[in-house]
Amino acid sequence: MSRLFVLFSILASTGLAQTGLLDILGQELDRNFQVLSRKGDPPAYYIAYAVTDEEASAVTSTLGTITSQDKRHSRRLDVTVRVGSPKLDNYHAIRGEMAQFTSGMLIALDDSPDAIKLRLWSETDRCYRLGVQRLISIKTNKDVSVADREASDDFSSDQPSKFTEAVPALRFDSDAWAARLRKLSARFAKYPSIISSSVSVVAEREIKYFANTEGARISHGQQFSRVAFSAQGKASDGMDLATFDSFNTSDPARLPKDPEIESGIDKVAKDLNKLLDAPLVAPFVGPAILSGRAAGVFFHEIFGHRVEGHRLKDESDGQTFAKSIGAQVLPDFISVTFDPTLRQAAGSDLNGFYQYDDEGIKARRLPLVEKGILKTFLMSRTPVPGIAISNGHGRRQAGAEVVSRQSNLLVEPSRQVPEAKLKEMLIAEVKRLNKPYGFYFQEITGGFTNTGRRGIQAFKVIPLVVYRIYPDGKEELVRGADIVGTPLASFSKIIAAGDKAEVFNGYCGAESGSVPVSAVSPSILVSELEIQKKESSRDRPPLLAPPTASIGGSK
Repeated sequence: MSRLFVLFSILASTGLAQTGLLDILGQELDRNFQVLSRKGDPPAYYIAYAVTDEEASAVTSTLGTITSQDKRHSRRLDVTVRVGSPKLDNYHAIRGEMAQFTSGMLIALDDSPDAIKLRLWSETDRCYRLGVQRLISIKTNKDVSVADREASDDFSSDQPSKFTEAVPALRFDSDAWAARLRKLSARFAKYPSIISSSVSVVAEREIKYFANTEGARISHGQQFSRVAFSAQGKASDGMDLATFDSFNTSDPARLPKDPEIESGIDKVAKDLNKLLDAPLVAPFVGPAILSGRAAGVFFHEIFGHRVEGHRLKDESDGQTFAKSIGAQVLPDFISVTFDPTLRQAAGSDLNGFYQYDDEGIKARRLPLVEKGILKTFLMSRTPVPGIAISNGHGRRQAGAEVVSRQSNLLVEPSRQVPEAKLKEMLIAEVKRLNKPYGFYFQEITGGFTNTGRRGIQAFKVIPLVVYRIYPDGKEELVRGADIVGTPLASFSKIIAAGDKAEVFNGYCGAESGSVPVSAVSPSILVSELEIQKKESSRDRPPLLAPPTASIGGSK
């Protein structure tokens, strides 16, 4: 009770001149830390304040009509209070359970010192109290002995950074885009077999503010923009099918013009029409080519999540590569780098770009696998056995605690062949293995993986557009295929890579929420990939014909 009183009693002395949000954070941080580090029992040894300022505009349209049009602007506060010592503190995992203290509290959009400092004060006190309670539980828990055997601390030291940049204002004409999307989305009406479709655009501006008691003071940010279009239909046997594509850029002004979007819409619609009549796959194990985008998702799911360092301290995780530093984990012609400092690759802006991670650590290029040999792990400021410091991959969504996460994943083969040669190699592999055909995975929507110790170490990648490739070179569009498998077996089957890199931009959801990521990879050839038949609905296509309408000039 006394700690709460001490903090409250000096709240009134905050009438200092302010020059911006970062100064407000720093002043209240210094005030609260002075009290909790000296009079707290146990004392706080580290406090950090992070504010995520997000401003976004979005428009969605279907068949010539606007279904949603909104703007949003918010600021969310995340507070970190560490009590105890870097060797053992309140963030120590108990039986694999990670700590959760911050709440992502909404704060004032204006740089109002009194309103913001009141939020900072109350959240600091709340997080401190929860931290003290959890530290007591940790110290009395028998699992502390496991931490001793691991011989790694709970928090690492680092040099504080000072950096501020001006982020351009979000310039996005929502009404103009609404008019464009009415026309663009009406284009889907030319394809009567499509049950539902949409065209959407979103433009977002994000600014992150960070201050900690080590002296870090950082303000930086970026913009994201995307035009996306999708179509859904149902095959005669009830299988739900969808196709999708998008254009991504950091600047709304560089989103494509209407003719390019119309071309993309037509491709998505025609692909869906073909899929509705395509033959259904059967379960299969055999050779396959993954396009660059598909290979990027493949590596993100089956490899990237297994090199996120925080998993090495989670006893419930499978820890696939726990003892593999210095060992070969990929073919010797494959290297993998994570580089959040890279803004563009293969002609596309990258979602996974940032200058500082969410613990205030400067981003850097990280060669993680060199010629198949694992060199390190993606690290936040949570040490693991053998790696004591962060390499700038501590990330989170507002309201979640920081863990190590992926950024821009780059697959970099030392041997490459032209795309046409890759197809020839696939056909040769089909003949060598005496298989009736192989597969080419052109478009992928995403995937997921299980890394837990109790579950099966498996993954699933979800394709949209897939072709069977026959020994005579014939290509046949098919439907209903999912890629499944176990990671270690899949890595060993990579036998060649193409010479043209492609980009997959997306958002990855994991323990610390949803964060923007990218994967850059050329096509890869695998000698063996397992295909699982996709789950199918029991519902048949609509019995009634669609209503007669004149949308975009078609009936």
